[in-house]
Amino acid sequence: MSEQQVPVFQIQRVYMKEASLEQPNSPAILLVQEQPSVDIQLGVGAEQVADGVFEVCVTATVQTKIQDKTVFLAEVKQAGIFEIRNLPEEQMGPIMGIACPQIVYPYLRGNMADVITRAGFPPVHLSEINFQAMYEQQQAQAEQAAAEATAAA
Repeated sequence: MSEQQVPVFQIQRVYMKEASLEQPNSPAILLVQEQPSVDIQLGVGAEQVADGVFEVCVTATVQTKIQDKTVFLAEVKQAGIFEIRNLPEEQMGPIMGIACPQIVYPYLRGNMADVITRAGFPPVHLSEINFQAMYEQQQAQAEQAAAEATAAA
């Protein structure tokens, strides 16, 4: 193997790309003595930003409601910049969809809990995520959609 063929995987930086918190029904909703429902959504995205350099973002959205009124809506997007070179193409998907999100996610969990706590609410602790299972499920859905599109054509 020449020097150029050595696989490279390095974390360049992990950072909070975006954070927002809304309390559209405060202060009235804060006086209601009812447990809110909690809905948590998670997303993963990746894009190439330079030759061999990729940004991977994990986004979490937490919405709490009492009946049909929002108590708070918090969203945090945590990102990482990774240098990834000389890897076989078939390994890039799992690296971007599993390995990189696993590195970024703990920072997202801490930042989400911090944003919610600083807003005056008890922290919402995001549970651990099996990014491998999530990635495999997305791949299966993409394959099924491709098969349906081919069958429809």
